[in-house]
Amino acid sequence: MTEAHDVPRLEGALGHRFADPDLLTEALTHRGAARPPARSYERLEFLRDRVLGLVVAEMLLARFPDADEGELSRRHTSLVRRDALADVAEDIELGPHILFAAADADAGRGNRGLLADVCEALIGALFLDGGLDPARRFIEHAWAPVVYRDEGAERDAKTRLQEWAQARGRGLPQYEVMSREGPDHAPRFMVTVRLNGEGDASGEGASKRNAEQEAAAALLRRLGTNGGAA
Repeated sequence: MTEAHDVPRLEGALGHRFADPDLLTEALTHRGAARPPARSYERLEFLRDRVLGLVVAEMLLARFPDADEGELSRRHTSLVRRDALADVAEDIELGPHILFAAADADAGRGNRGLLADVCEALIGALFLDGGLDPARRFIEHAWAPVVYRDEGAERDAKTRLQEWAQARGRGLPQYEVMSREGPDHAPRFMVTVRLNGEGDASGEGASKRNAEQEAAAALLRRLGTNGGAA
């Protein structure tokens, strides 16, 4: 079985030190690596819908006091979907911490579905270890960049750049993390995006996805376009 990678750093990213380390181990263990009496992350996923759903609902009610039920439900669905969980897992660099059987490790760490599952389990483990408060702190920190933005604005910059590039035969934009600075609970990422034949641009943000969006927006501005395909 592979070994967990720098657990104190992961606890720093989660903003919580586990009183019961076995809960953290369970949340990080792939089914192929679980050996009795140890269990895999799958049992802890059960709590995710309850805890994440509640905290995100609280955040949305506070952020959009005038929104009707339909708008709140639409935003809520977007924020608790598996893609959102996988994005958060990538932001906290969860992949190296997952415990795999050796045969599964190479294929598993980059699997976004698996990253989402383990992120779900971590939320459940936070709740079981410390109650709602540590789970709420992590969710509020990790989901805030998406909740507290105009709907669709962040994701649109990358989408517009990709559509612009493909319409002109430039291929797909390539993103690279140039640096990661700051403490684990408040990192700052610098990302550069490169586009064949059009150079590059950089962006900075509190998460990799935010920095990628900033970089995409910067390149679109330099290209003198709003990203339309024409």
